[in-house]
Amino acid sequence: MNAGVQSVQNYLALHVLLCLIPAFFLAGAIASLFSKESVLKFFGADAPKYVSYSIAAASGCLLAVCSCTVLPLFAGIYKRGAGIGPATTFLFSAPAINILAIVYTAKILGYDLGLARAIVAVSLSIVVGLTMASMFERGKVERNKITTFGEEKHKNSALLFILLLGILVVPEIFSTWTMMAAILVPLITVTIYLSFKWFTREELSSWMGETWFLVKQITPLLLIGVFFAGVIVEVLPSEYVARFVGGESVSSNLIASVSGALMYFSTLTEVPIISALTLLGMGKGPALSMLLAGPALSLPNMIVISRILGAKRGASYITLVVVIATLAGLGFGYVIG
Repeated sequence: MNAGVQSVQNYLALHVLLCLIPAFFLAGAIASLFSKESVLKFFGADAPKYVSYSIAAASGCLLAVCSCTVLPLFAGIYKRGAGIGPATTFLFSAPAINILAIVYTAKILGYDLGLARAIVAVSLSIVVGLTMASMFERGKVERNKITTFGEEKHKNSALLFILLLGILVVPEIFSTWTMMAAILVPLITVTIYLSFKWFTREELSSWMGETWFLVKQITPLLLIGVFFAGVIVEVLPSEYVARFVGGESVSSNLIASVSGALMYFSTLTEVPIISALTLLGMGKGPALSMLLAGPALSLPNMIVISRILGAKRGASYITLVVVIATLAGLGFGYVIG
């Protein structure tokens, strides 16, 4: 119980204030202030695959998000009419390939794992998206009608997106509170001022309504999941896990993938945890499997994904991530070996 409560306290202290709240506002803006056409142009089911999947796979490079922080962004994109293929490609790639995580992985775990994580995460995210699309996107799915804006409003929405993205990313760039405050306070002030200048009261109300809807839908499930994830980490010692993930066998990669999927890794924390496991004998292949499955999935993440996509689609996505993480680790271990 203490471990679960501590896990929730740490999550609230580190994530809600600096990551999850900006992510919710960004997702709410995507869901209310962006036209359907602007989203479908790149992520829609009718968009050229080479465009939608390439952008979905690479867009995570600009974000420093974990498996939970990405959920409101994914929900906003999916709700706006994005195809399930590009949406799940983004869902997999965004937590796995942010620049900070790749650089940190290379620095702590070695350049071979850092490079493998970047290349494999991008390529396999497309595989996940294409597979999900082939399974569940045979027919055309109707989305809720939304308001479309003129060119000036579309431009303002894009600029607002950049400002909100800046608010989300700044805490990951600067480590000291003084530097963060010096940049965030003016940035938030400018964002609030321009929001009232650019958008009508009705549009702002729609934005806040969408944001609050996402908060109510996702936050309770996240906190419950984070609590039980903390309990699992406490009950399952790292020494016990490391005993089964040494070597490069199918079973060691599968165990690493499944255990990584069940644990909750906040942004970048997977690297020191896996570093400790490698010192205890974890193989290179299982390390990559956990690097792929860990940031992409977690217990709270899986609960919310199943709520957003439905049980069948959610289970299919979770299974795909675990399987391809296992195969990627197996292949990497074979090449390194």
